Amino acid sequence: MDCKSGHRDRNMHALDKNPQLLQVALERANEAILIVDDDLRVNHFNAAAELIWGMDRAEVLGRHASCLGLSDLHKMQDASAGAGELAGEKAKRAGGRELTIRRKDGSRVRAMLSLAQVEAAGERRTIAFVRDITGEADLRERLALVSLIADGTNRAVLITDRKLKIIYANAAFSGMFGYLLEEARGRQAYQLLAGRHTKKRTLARLRRVMEEGRGDEEEILGYDKNGDEIWISANVRAFRDESGRIKYICALLSDVTETRQLRSLQQLILSALADELPITEICDQLCRRVEELAPDVVASVLHIDAMGHIHPLGGPSLPEDYSNALDGVAIGPDVGSCGSAAYLGKPVLATDIGADPRWQPYNTRPLEVGLRACWSTPIKAKDGRVIGTFAFYFRECRGPSRWHERIVEACVHLGSLAIERQEARAQIARLAYYDVLTGLPNRSHLRDLISEAIDACAPGSHVALAFLDLDNFKDVNDTLGHSAGDELLVRFAQRLHAKIQAGDILGRLGGDEFVLILPNRDANEAALVASSITESLVTPIKIATRQVPMSASIGISIYPDIATDIDTLIQQADAAMYQAKRAGRSTFRLFSAEMSGLAKERLVLSAALRSAIANDGLHLRYQPQIRTADGTIHGVEALARWNDPVLGEVSPAKFIPLAEENGLIEQIGLWSIREACRQMAEWRKSGLDIPCVSVNLSPINFQNGNLAAAVAETLSDHRLPPEMLMLEITEGVVLNERAVAIETMNALRKLGVGLSLDDFGTGYSSLSRLAQLPIRELKIDRSFMRDIERDRGARAIVTTVVSAGQSLQLTVVAEGVETDGQRALLTQLGCDVVQGFLYAPALHPAAFGRWLVDHSAARAKMLLEGIGQSVRQTSLSPIASGAGLA
Repeated sequence: MDCKSGHRDRNMHALDKNPQLLQVALERANEAILIVDDDLRVNHFNAAAELIWGMDRAEVLGRHASCLGLSDLHKMQDASAGAGELAGEKAKRAGGRELTIRRKDGSRVRAMLSLAQVEAAGERRTIAFVRDITGEADLRERLALVSLIADGTNRAVLITDRKLKIIYANAAFSGMFGYLLEEARGRQAYQLLAGRHTKKRTLARLRRVMEEGRGDEEEILGYDKNGDEIWISANVRAFRDESGRIKYICALLSDVTETRQLRSLQQLILSALADELPITEICDQLCRRVEELAPDVVASVLHIDAMGHIHPLGGPSLPEDYSNALDGVAIGPDVGSCGSAAYLGKPVLATDIGADPRWQPYNTRPLEVGLRACWSTPIKAKDGRVIGTFAFYFRECRGPSRWHERIVEACVHLGSLAIERQEARAQIARLAYYDVLTGLPNRSHLRDLISEAIDACAPGSHVALAFLDLDNFKDVNDTLGHSAGDELLVRFAQRLHAKIQAGDILGRLGGDEFVLILPNRDANEAALVASSITESLVTPIKIATRQVPMSASIGISIYPDIATDIDTLIQQADAAMYQAKRAGRSTFRLFSAEMSGLAKERLVLSAALRSAIANDGLHLRYQPQIRTADGTIHGVEALARWNDPVLGEVSPAKFIPLAEENGLIEQIGLWSIREACRQMAEWRKSGLDIPCVSVNLSPINFQNGNLAAAVAETLSDHRLPPEMLMLEITEGVVLNERAVAIETMNALRKLGVGLSLDDFGTGYSSLSRLAQLPIRELKIDRSFMRDIERDRGARAIVTTVVSAGQSLQLTVVAEGVETDGQRALLTQLGCDVVQGFLYAPALHPAAFGRWLVDHSAARAKMLLEGIGQSVRQTSLSPIASGAGLA
């Protein structure tokens, strides 16, 4: 017997002699111990057992072991393995077995059960040793779950001790770096993964982050088992023990090599954009860098313009003649990969361009240089428009890999930035140098173009410059609305463009003014062009449902015969254009020396008119309106006049159009209302009875929504009833479909102010439209009076207007009446009121007062004479009757 066996036997003998000592030992054991007999009755249940089962031993002793969930102890015992001796008798102890114990309170405990069987004094007992392993089991399950998750993730998981020696690595780590766990375990992490170009500063920063207890993420260059570089995104966190010392370090590692490459690509292109390199250079850089990242492809970038045409931007590895052949090709569902992708708005793959029907017209050159497949993806703007394509050509029949897809995803975005920037710059250039409505060069650009034409003019050659002004554009704009005016301008530009040659330049100065640059044309040749344009404009155009006439006033200047510099050339063409307008429009004029003086006169006149308006330099004169029925006064028309201290009397035919051109006409209209009302109040105060005053307004006045309020205020200031004011409107206002003009007319009518339609019959208005308007009076234009006595056509028009007025219960006024014959005819036709030189011209207020007194006196005299004649006839009648009876 060896020493160890002897020592054990002595201990067992001591326990056998002292049963109480054995009882105490069992009671104080850390493991739960329970002893059952052959009938599985519990004979012993120690304190640790009470804790595990949550039951008092009094509840258990003597009861069957099934009350503890141990009804199959014999089966467990039969399956036991291993043996030992206890108290000098043979004993068998089963290997550990895990089980779940349901406690009295319903909770569960995970336990490790070991069994031993003893025989003493002819009796057999089973001893159960039970240890609570709930915590251990939970930890084991959590570790198994963590390991399962770690092996299932695509991020590498690396766990080290405090000295950075590897304890654990998952499957993704092995796949990323090529080391098996057995090769990596125990090795220093930095020594295993760092290499020549790994930045020590980054490693030190990671170490500092861990020591400070912060989790952080860094990108660092590492190396795999073969020595190849791998860019790693490392998220490192330290775990500490109870004393606060680092116990474990866990790192989550991601391979960001491809991401870094794509980021490098993005930085390259964004830097090129920031440097404002030409878009072709940017796209070439993009293609070259992509071909470095994916050596098995040839890259291409195309721009798709607003008309759906292809324009190559980049493709340095494609044959130049092939790229050039694509320029201007229209996209479509069967136009290769790129044209189809742009047309369909989605990627198109042709794995064999030799057999793909979409490639049949285009595949010869690519096949000659060994390109076999093409994958094209549309480049879209923020608003969804297709603005380009990015394509990969392959040297074998195949489709894209996942890496190719990632590259294209990045490049499509970069391509969109580049092309949208280019489009934005082009749009800025268009806005800066081209007219938005017509697309023609604008005022800013035209000066450069004129200068270029002059610089390019060879000795002995000429440059003709024509200024064109669209006649009566304002009338169309005011009557039919701005949309109709815009359409007229576009159609006008199209007519002009159709009459010029290659090399001629057409531009728009603004509003209704256009410029035509005619290189290598002398005066005679320029005149032929102007005549051709005038003839082409004769045919009216249809806007909505209306026929609108179109004509232009054209002024021409010639370099270097008349003008020798650009400013003079422009000024002379402008002066000649105004002379064409004064000549009756729809014609052209070549600049002559005398026109320079007229242009200067016009500038002086404009300045003087502004001064006159600002300093009350205008005044009103008044022309009477007479009723045909009895010769009484119907009212007066207030007419603006201008007598300048320097220029003298300026005709309304001169300053009214000038006021319209210079935006002064609305001010004149409002001033006329105030002055006419002031004069009417003064006449009333002096005892002159004038029923109504008519004031002419521009269509622009009726675009002012505050006109009715301004009129009401003026009438109130002078204590005039609204029916004493009549506002004359032109057909331009009548035909204006805009809500503001119609609302303004209705507001004035509701106020009680009369509205008179002036110059009726000279425009586009219809009788049906007339019936819908809130007017009280209809005026026949003076142009019909000249020939009314001998021209059947003029008489028929006047008859129709009078009949229309009568049917609509409107007062009809005829202007320009100068003879008794005209008055008699108008009276016969039923015209209510006449005005003109037959009675009086437009008079100064004082002169009008005297005229009115004289007119009233003459009329009274006529009435008295008429009464006297009637009395005499009456007194003679009885005598005559008596004589007859006698």
